[in-house]
Amino acid sequence: MTQIHRITLARHITGTPSLEDFKLETFEAPPLKEGQFRVENKFVSADPGTRSRLSGTDSYAGALKIGDPIDGFAVGHVVESQNPAFEVGQLVTLGSGWASQSISNGRGYCAKLPDLDVPLSAWIGVLGVPGMTAWFGLKRIGQIKPGDRVIVTSAAGPVGATAGQLAKAWGASRVVGVASAGDKSDWLKAEAGFDDVIDYRSPTFAADLAAAMPEGADVLFDNVGNAMIDTILPLMRPFGRIVVSGQVADYNVALPDRVGIRNTDRFITHRLKMEGLVVFDDLRAFPEAQAEAAAMIKSGQLKLKEVISEGVESLPAAFCALFQPGATFGRRIARI
Repeated sequence: MTQIHRITLARHITGTPSLEDFKLETFEAPPLKEGQFRVENKFVSADPGTRSRLSGTDSYAGALKIGDPIDGFAVGHVVESQNPAFEVGQLVTLGSGWASQSISNGRGYCAKLPDLDVPLSAWIGVLGVPGMTAWFGLKRIGQIKPGDRVIVTSAAGPVGATAGQLAKAWGASRVVGVASAGDKSDWLKAEAGFDDVIDYRSPTFAADLAAAMPEGADVLFDNVGNAMIDTILPLMRPFGRIVVSGQVADYNVALPDRVGIRNTDRFITHRLKMEGLVVFDDLRAFPEAQAEAAAMIKSGQLKLKEVISEGVESLPAAFCALFQPGATFGRRIARI
């Protein structure tokens, strides 16, 4: 029998995740039921948004229980099938646990991979949920148009880096990222095409950002949380749009202790709009967007930045690193 290795939740998490919050398990692969197929995972992702489900309280998805497998996205090939729609050898991407294999019935987030001639790992990065979050966040909620001025926070993460590049490709006149100085800032400006990157750790951060965006911003694509939004609100131009994509600074903070948003008068005086994003609302439109994004990857217009670790057992460390100051740089995935 084939053995499966997976990571489960050892305890509900309070504060910043640690390795002790996770457990590696090994068990024999169960037989397939009618309609199911088995996928041998090649790459599995560590996603910051999973953090909202690990404290025992519900988010937009239900909380995980102790002993449940940790969520991630996977790409791999079918090795056994009781489902005629998914033949052995078919490459697929799907919502999966942190595991060496996945079992699916084809429903939910699961898709056969077309031959778009891109790296396989891109299907859980730029062509997966992070990239599609940037794509539809900017298009549907940000309503981006040529000439817009755009601020992207957590710009060195996979969502932020993709959002900034897409904004430039779609005609933004200026794109400013928020990230730590050093390698991240250098890559975002030299490779990803950001016009400027401001260090959020600077004691003069608000003034630095205002100087980098002297005419204000039409779109804020935020991945950080309330304090960041509140800081940037005074920079928003009339009829500006705020995309609430993630809350990486707030995930580890208990709800009563989170910073609130005070500059709400700007919504009235400048007629601003702010809307949250769950990218699965756009699932039916993924294939067309993925084909366009793949063409941008092949032309060099859209750059990938990946941090690849080895084995299922590396995923807890990859996940914990997402919440360390200055550590979010590129898409964190494990090669299985």
